[in-house]
Amino acid sequence: MLDIPVNETVTLADLTRDPYPIYRQMRAQTPVVRVAQTNRIFVTRFEHTKWIKENPEIFSSDDPMTPMKPAFQAHTLMRKDGDEHRAERMAMQPAFSPKVIRTDWADLYTKLAEDYVSRLPKGETVDLFADLCGPIAARILAHMLGLEEATDAQMQRWSQRLIDGAGNFGNDPQLFALSDAANAEMNALFEQVMPRHIATPNNSAFSVMLTAKTPIPVSQMYANIKIAIGGGINEPRDALATILYGLLTNPEQLEEVKRQEAWLDAFEEGVRWVAPIQVSGRRTTREVQIGDHVIGPNETVMTIQASANRDEAVYADGEAFNVFRDKHPHQAFGSGPHHCAGAQVARRTLGQIMLPLLFERFPNMTLPDPKEVIWSGFGFRGPLNLPITLA
Repeated sequence: MLDIPVNETVTLADLTRDPYPIYRQMRAQTPVVRVAQTNRIFVTRFEHTKWIKENPEIFSSDDPMTPMKPAFQAHTLMRKDGDEHRAERMAMQPAFSPKVIRTDWADLYTKLAEDYVSRLPKGETVDLFADLCGPIAARILAHMLGLEEATDAQMQRWSQRLIDGAGNFGNDPQLFALSDAANAEMNALFEQVMPRHIATPNNSAFSVMLTAKTPIPVSQMYANIKIAIGGGINEPRDALATILYGLLTNPEQLEEVKRQEAWLDAFEEGVRWVAPIQVSGRRTTREVQIGDHVIGPNETVMTIQASANRDEAVYADGEAFNVFRDKHPHQAFGSGPHHCAGAQVARRTLGQIMLPLLFERFPNMTLPDPKEVIWSGFGFRGPLNLPITLA
């Protein structure tokens, strides 16, 4: 067995700016490596990351080093395993079931998408990230969670504050101060809307949890909703922006997607190419071998799904956006017990509704200068802007 190599040069700033060349080199040379600035072991190959996610008895989600607990002011279900994780996940799951998506949410998704797209000015160049991707994700989620009283701006601000806090691996006190303020605002709204959901039960996540036969503690309901706000806006927002960028910078693929109506394929390729959630932390519960290396107990291991989704052993030319590549499962939504609860919602809202609607309304839209698009993020990644001419 080999000692785990230590990378003393890679910084969080490097990974935030452009992680993909770094991950490509890691896959080739040091697929299991301790990154000194994070004091975490990065695991970058597809087979290893998938195996880690699917074996929670060896790789626990309860990582004491994560910034998530101070960011969310709670020990959330994302950092729990086994029965404890399952109980909290299932408390909210009815709101995201295929039946409820079909009966309660499908028509609402379409109505909201048509409303928000109708506001876009044809013939003008607008930032679709700010004017569409973020607001529509916020509004859909507000309805699903039972937080209709929250504005789009509030939902997006809370989400970003939570994300920034959860990714605060450098323990910047200012980031935690901002997440603390967001928590206070969310708690106040939750308290305000609670009587409505108890008096008039519905299929929103908050109402489902409050009116369950054996409800989980209210503090954990709050934590569940905050987890959904933290991940349920940035994932569809960044996925939509990424897919649009991929299609508009590959016009031949776009025409073929239109011809085949292959919008779901475009969705899957977009989230594979740039995974909205790039990394996840796990804690080893015992000594374990990964590849050529033995890792001791209580080590923090980072599964780099951003890297796994481009692994040369699985994807031919994985660095490229290619809707029509040979299909292989990706890890953008995770795997194992913590597979993303909102995956089917994202597929329906983006792949079946938003993408075809946008290109029907603006069939000749263009991205005038792809170099103007700014990409950022280590834990969560996507474009920060998307200046598109609507035609």
